[in-house]
Amino acid sequence: MKWSELIESEREKNYFKDLERYVSEERNEYTVYPSDDKVYQAFDYVEYEDVKVVILGQDPYHQPGQAMGLSFSVQSDQPLPKSLINIYKELKDDVGVTKDNGDLSGWAKQGVFLLNTLLTVRESEPLSHQKKGWESFTDTVIKVLGKREAPMVFILWGKKAQEKKVYIEPQHLIIESAHPSPLGAYRGFWKSKPFSKTNEFLIEKGMKPIDWSK
Repeated sequence: MKWSELIESEREKNYFKDLERYVSEERNEYTVYPSDDKVYQAFDYVEYEDVKVVILGQDPYHQPGQAMGLSFSVQSDQPLPKSLINIYKELKDDVGVTKDNGDLSGWAKQGVFLLNTLLTVRESEPLSHQKKGWESFTDTVIKVLGKREAPMVFILWGKKAQEKKVYIEPQHLIIESAHPSPLGAYRGFWKSKPFSKTNEFLIEKGMKPIDWSK
């Protein structure tokens, strides 16, 4: 299966037609992130059969120059958002890796599928595009991945992401903890070791581990 086929199939459905109409109207009236050419960036980097790890975010960053269509990732010239600062702190504590910018495309190129639950957002208004159809689309994506026979790792940070685990079959590894945001990290994100646990699983299944320094 190709992502392009799945996306085109969803586009034929009424909910998706309504969603695309809504996003188009929003772009005419407001600033919407990410730019139109980056909405499906996560799918452009990692094809269905190449996914090793899924990191599920909430919705895109909502300030200028940040959103690039990959969950938790920002353009390399942008200051690190607070959640990403915490992710990097855990990364260093877990596997000793230090990263100096917020561009996670190096992870994506290795098979880390950086998917948000919502793929667009109005500037300065987080969750402004919720309940417009994106949830149905990303539920479909997670269901398709969750049924795939070849194993992968699902990293689910926070309650919103963890709601999706009902779609994930037992051949996959689910790593879940609190969200890395400043409000949630102290509830169990620290010392959760998602990066080392992911690589242990990949190696056990005969796959190349992720080089988290890239």
